[in-house]
Amino acid sequence: MRRLPDLLADAFPLWVLGACTWAVFQPAAFAWFGDREIVVGLAVIMFGMGITLTVDDFARVASRPAAVAAGFVGQFLIMPASGWAVATALDLEPPLAVGLILVACCPGGTASNVVTAIARADVALSVVMTACTTLGAVVMTPLLTSFLVGERVPVDAWGLFASTVQVVVLPVAAGVAVNRWLPRTVRAIQPVAPLVSVITIALVCASVIGRNAAEVRTSGPRLLAAVVLVHAAGFAIGHAFARLLGYDRTVARTISIEVGMQNSGLGVVLARRHFPAEPLTAVPCAISSVVHSVIGSLLAAVWRLRP
Repeated sequence: MRRLPDLLADAFPLWVLGACTWAVFQPAAFAWFGDREIVVGLAVIMFGMGITLTVDDFARVASRPAAVAAGFVGQFLIMPASGWAVATALDLEPPLAVGLILVACCPGGTASNVVTAIARADVALSVVMTACTTLGAVVMTPLLTSFLVGERVPVDAWGLFASTVQVVVLPVAAGVAVNRWLPRTVRAIQPVAPLVSVITIALVCASVIGRNAAEVRTSGPRLLAAVVLVHAAGFAIGHAFARLLGYDRTVARTISIEVGMQNSGLGVVLARRHFPAEPLTAVPCAISSVVHSVIGSLLAAVWRLRP
């Protein structure tokens, strides 16, 4: 029988959707969760991911390099291209376009591992791909963002690089170290770590939505359509890409989920830090967290019934 924290963590789309809906109509409820709390929150999430990983997980990349490479290429090719294409086609306002492209250039999110498990796909492969894209994001996210949005607004690529190292690499490395040298601590933390991560990402997204509630209500339908299109493209093209490379359905589903689900929390932090004059930049990142969670969960439920 599954523990209550696990059952609550599995309902992560409902947590995020509920918090963001509340923030739209009661923005003051999340005013206490400011920029400092957002950065700390993301570090907590990344640390939680780190304690699930071991050095052996990274060593496993050597045994499945082609599948991991396919997920890596799909993540940093399909999603950024989709973000740029949708932002251009819908002629989004510059801050919203930049935010959409920024989150599309982020690595895979830890929620993809949960969705992969629900879909009965390859969880081990998902964990390794998430770890690889997370580390690769240190270079790829600033590089791709600068390339794709440089003509819209100035981008501090080196600043993005430094921030990504700070809020991704260091917490993940700390988590891996704790897993390696403090196994008792990990055993104590792991039962509640997924639920803590889910609640934290819900607070991060609700905080951003609450600060921009009026603008969200005004530009909501078109922005929501844009975010849905980007993630739908990630799931669909990611699956087709894997099948085109000759992978079976299990691997193809894993790559599809990994490509379609982003680390939206990282997008929020980078947007808040590096585009402070344009607070709307963080809004697509927050909405992304809701959208990819809902689409991924629905897709996983369908695939679970079709093993």
